[in-house]
Amino acid sequence: MDRLSLNIATTKKWTLRQAVEGAARAGLPAVGLWRDRVAEEGLASSAKLVRDAGLRVSSLCRGGFLTASDEAGVRAALEDNRAAIVEAEALGTEALILVVGGLPEGDRDLAGARARVADRLADLAPFARDHGVRLVLEPLHPMYCADRAVVSTLEQALDLAAPHPAEEVAVVVDTFHVFWDPALAGGIARAGRENRIASYQVCDFNLPIARDALLSRGMMGDGVVDFAAVTRMVAATGYSGDVEVEIFNAEIWDSPGDQVVATMSDRYRELVLPHLHSA
Repeated sequence: MDRLSLNIATTKKWTLRQAVEGAARAGLPAVGLWRDRVAEEGLASSAKLVRDAGLRVSSLCRGGFLTASDEAGVRAALEDNRAAIVEAEALGTEALILVVGGLPEGDRDLAGARARVADRLADLAPFARDHGVRLVLEPLHPMYCADRAVVSTLEQALDLAAPHPAEEVAVVVDTFHVFWDPALAGGIARAGRENRIASYQVCDFNLPIARDALLSRGMMGDGVVDFAAVTRMVAATGYSGDVEVEIFNAEIWDSPGDQVVATMSDRYRELVLPHLHSA
């Protein structure tokens, strides 16, 4: 269990302090943080809470939203992402997760939006390097392509990362978002060869799709993801970092936090852990 991390989105109704305390009670070694919760607690206080609990920060979510085409939008995106990089450094994590952004209003040019993501990465990568932080691209399921992420596959993310050293720009493998990809094995293998896997996030893909598609993530074992297969692919690359459980699900959010953490720990032991060392 020394690699299991509670992404605090999973226990959305807990404050950052409650999530850190809950993770520590459960014997977890790490938490994945979100910037809104860090802002509520305060950056210095958040870092101290995690440190005093004996935990590490597996990642900070999120930066990104880099597809703006107007000057003001570009400037705002760069300012926000530079702030996120500084926050990640202060929290002691190298991994800043980036959701790259969807199409600007009225825009239908996916290729142009992806090109702007590439431009913004070039702007931000040197700043991230100077702060010891990796920009970690998260490909999202294609149903989010228009509004949240014009990057849908690991191959697309890796192509965007390719111009930059691996210690500056990397990727996250999130089972919910990539399990469907027929080229997944090749993408994960490539990410391993290029040393670009900075995070492995797990949750299930539930059916039917929720009315709010963001809330279709489920507890491992409740949906259609083959965790054994995906985990073996990731393990085969030599990835030895944390495994975050990140779930957006209204029913889970309404459940007692300690119960959620206990269930996710049990499901991790059953469905993920046996395959982390089986490659």
